[in-house]
Amino acid sequence: MPRASELLDVEVLVSGGGIAGLIAAAAFGAGGHTVLCVDPAPPVTEEGAQGSDLRSTAFLNPSVPVLAAAGLWDQLAPHATPLQIMRIIDAGGDQPQARLVRDFDAAEISDQPFGWNLPNWLLKREISGRLASLQNVRFRPGTGTAALLAREAEAIATLSDGSRVRAKLVVGADGRDSPVRQALGIGTRTLRYGQRALAFAVTHPQPHQNVSTEIHRWGGPFTLVPLPDRDGKPSSAVVWMERGPEIARLRALPAEAFERELNRRSAGILGHLTQATRLTEWPIISQIADRFTGLRTALIAEAAHVVPPIGAQGLNMSLADLAALLDLSGDRPGEAAGLETYNRRRRPEALARLMGIDALNRASMISARPLRDLRAAALGGLYAASPVRKLLMRAGLGMT
Repeated sequence: MPRASELLDVEVLVSGGGIAGLIAAAAFGAGGHTVLCVDPAPPVTEEGAQGSDLRSTAFLNPSVPVLAAAGLWDQLAPHATPLQIMRIIDAGGDQPQARLVRDFDAAEISDQPFGWNLPNWLLKREISGRLASLQNVRFRPGTGTAALLAREAEAIATLSDGSRVRAKLVVGADGRDSPVRQALGIGTRTLRYGQRALAFAVTHPQPHQNVSTEIHRWGGPFTLVPLPDRDGKPSSAVVWMERGPEIARLRALPAEAFERELNRRSAGILGHLTQATRLTEWPIISQIADRFTGLRTALIAEAAHVVPPIGAQGLNMSLADLAALLDLSGDRPGEAAGLETYNRRRRPEALARLMGIDALNRASMISARPLRDLRAAALGGLYAASPVRKLLMRAGLGMT
């Protein structure tokens, strides 16, 4: 147990041991920096364990070089399922059936898939293992950031176990209620939708053929993302967004009734869906910090921005943060000029993407039939124009 008087010197302190924080620790460590990563909760690295994160993450193509540079991609690739086609289905008619289907195929713009999907619990297992192999990186789960004093020359953090850390750079990757952001006095702008999301895995008789599907009816999108086979059956991750009262109603249903609702909402596109894991639930918001930096401090991931889970944007925005921060840090992490450039570059990009996702989410929530019909017509029109379709795909990947 560290003593309260202990002062540990590192180059980089990563506050937050979620997926983004763990990747940040691996990336700075692979770059030769001394790193300490802390998080109040140990990572849950088994699917069936209590508190495991049953969501999945689709790493889009531009994120792979960040993972490779951190020494992670070779570990993750064997577990990843490629996403070749992004399918959008409008099921906003009188019946929950697909009335408009549009496929966005990565082959139109690249010889690579859009990205690769992995379960979050598995990501935490593999990245934690990578950190353990880096002699210049320490991971201290069960310990959080309690206080932060940032000065021009250094930042001193007091941890929840009473120890203190002196760092050249503090990376706030500690979530939407970020203690680091609060310690810096940085405010946020938050948009609320009254939505919640259910995340779980399913099996189905029809192969997903590496197609990720968003089904739009009302209340929010219902998304099926490819996973590796489970017990010899094709499997997908589900993210089911609805207004809060509807999520509460669904969760209160007996298992058989819930499965009927699940299959109605899926429009039958992969055959009969069978729930394969427990349900997890979380609130849907959009949020952006007023600034992404302070003295010797940078915010990334949900400490900087939160978006609804549409188009696989969330963690890929986080890795774009990390890539920019690594590039600007070089051999001198935490320098004022690099941090100011990071804030100037990343915040406008994140805000523009947040507003685009906000618009898509609100369109997916529409309940009035005439507006649902207009939404379907707009999707059909955008898809029909090849240059527009390719532009949308490149924009979704963050490609210029």
